Amino acid sequence: MSIYEDIQPLGLEGVSTYPLASRPSKVTVEDFARPFVEDASLRDFLASLPNILAVQSIREVAARMRRARELGKPVVWGIGGHVVKTGLAPLIIDLMRRGFVTGIAANGSVLVHDAEVALVGSTSEDVDATLGAGAFGAADETGRLLNEAARRAAKDGVGLGEALGRLLVESEPKHAGLSLLCAAYGSRVPFTAHVAIGTDIAHFHPQADGAALGAATHTDFRLLSELVRRMSGGGVYLNVGSAVILPEVFLKCVTLVRNLGHPLEEFTTANFDFIQSYRPLTNVVRRPTSGGAGRGFSVTGHHELTIPLLAAELLCGGSEK
Repeated sequence: MSIYEDIQPLGLEGVSTYPLASRPSKVTVEDFARPFVEDASLRDFLASLPNILAVQSIREVAARMRRARELGKPVVWGIGGHVVKTGLAPLIIDLMRRGFVTGIAANGSVLVHDAEVALVGSTSEDVDATLGAGAFGAADETGRLLNEAARRAAKDGVGLGEALGRLLVESEPKHAGLSLLCAAYGSRVPFTAHVAIGTDIAHFHPQADGAALGAATHTDFRLLSELVRRMSGGGVYLNVGSAVILPEVFLKCVTLVRNLGHPLEEFTTANFDFIQSYRPLTNVVRRPTSGGAGRGFSVTGHHELTIPLLAAELLCGGSEK
């Protein structure tokens, strides 16, 4: 006999139930993956994936990117340096030529890594091995090139991304075909660069000019804001691999556009990263699209896997199955 004389377990006799088949469910067998056979095509592989969670998001983002291209609306890729370091530039360049990249917004590390790839075909030094000796980031060519671009940009009244693209193209680097900066400049696709003074290795080189960097990156902020303005009515903004700088910049572009009285609605945002950080989720996925202004997506995974999947879905998925 229980010691709780005045308290009895709640009875279950009156619990209401319903037929399982009558309940709406989030997952059905139609959404399950299908086995992939050896001689199947890429299109078959994409169709065999489970239509659940990340796959569902990638399919929807790709569909919205295809729609943006059809409508002539911007498809802007905001990227961090990790995108270049994981070898994805060739895919993005190909998508650029197909009309799925109509603008690139980059943080400062993209400029460093993309320029080094163009010049010598390699990048990403071992920081642990060089920091102790004070040699981290001291590559002469990188510092000279980036700072010369900043000075030219400030002098000519253009953005840092455009100036660096022009300077790289003029130098005829050995690996220009693998450079996002060169490809964007050659295709006249806007490439905006957003630097915070002191965050990039070029900022401590002898040629560094803070005033020039500030003027050039501010021009790019205004240029990106114009691209964001044009996104209303079906455009897309992807944040790929930037956890702080670009989410903050994008949010300011959104508020500037709306502050000036321009409509900004019915657009799509998405964050692709191996973890979902606060700023991308808040400043890219949620806040700009709130109140019915659009829709935001989050895709968690390594860029070297998710971006090729997105590219494949763009080209072989959707209505083209």
